[in-house]
Amino acid sequence: MTPETPTEAAGASSAAERPELMAVLNVTPDSFSDGGRHEAPTAAERTASALATARGLLDDGATIIDVGGESTRPGASRVPQAEEAARVVPVVAALVAEGVVVSVDTMNAATAAACLDAAAGAPGEVIVNDVSGGLADDAMLGLVADRGARFILSHWRGHSVVMNELAVYDDTASEVLAELVSMRDRAVDAGVARERIILDPGLGFAKDRDDNWAILRRLDDLLALGHPLLIGVSRKRFMGALLAPDAPVADRDLPTAIVSALCAERGAWGVRVHDAASTRVAFDVVAAWRAGAQR
Repeated sequence: MTPETPTEAAGASSAAERPELMAVLNVTPDSFSDGGRHEAPTAAERTASALATARGLLDDGATIIDVGGESTRPGASRVPQAEEAARVVPVVAALVAEGVVVSVDTMNAATAAACLDAAAGAPGEVIVNDVSGGLADDAMLGLVADRGARFILSHWRGHSVVMNELAVYDDTASEVLAELVSMRDRAVDAGVARERIILDPGLGFAKDRDDNWAILRRLDDLLALGHPLLIGVSRKRFMGALLAPDAPVADRDLPTAIVSALCAERGAWGVRVHDAASTRVAFDVVAAWRAGAQR
């Protein structure tokens, strides 16, 4: 593997840029920290609730809304594709009609296709965010290639029901880096434009606490692959390990904002968070620090 430097590769982030602030919007009954928040007697009411939350996240500073209809927490079972699509497509359609950039968090090509169809002619944009990097559905890479969509490709070893068993490494960071490059090359071979690929090391997916920190320590090596880099640590278990054992999940927003700010300072393209407001403040701190350094 011969990684490019970020300055040589199209689409790579510059440390001087303000990163994208991707806010999580789970339209699910069982996501680990906010599942069931938008459950309602009717689908229309569920959509209305999700849209109200999305608009609040945008007011808090989010630049992308990440809409998901299937939980990927450890141990979660798969959701029928039609049910997933019924949860997310109305939300995506409404947001892109308002000019919002949306990432659809799905491993199903049919759901991604429906969301891309909903965005046709709309002022917003749909990015396909596949935590399996195209491995869960053989049709995904072809769809993304045909549609020319931006594609968030994550490191992945297996579905939620088995992923904890797959967190076995000799050299975590090096293995994740090599596997991510292999997945990237598979996507490019399938016709996905290299400059449309955003990489995500998949923190928390088939990785234990120390694995995640080992990967973050090698952030520069991930950036050197020459693609925009998305980091998602929000409210994950290894953030909770920094707190008291009985701390509520929402208390993980503070370490999340700190890690997100550190990633911003290093040049990440974006971060994925549940609480947009705290991370926006953390980004403001990074921006002020940079401005002071230039005086």
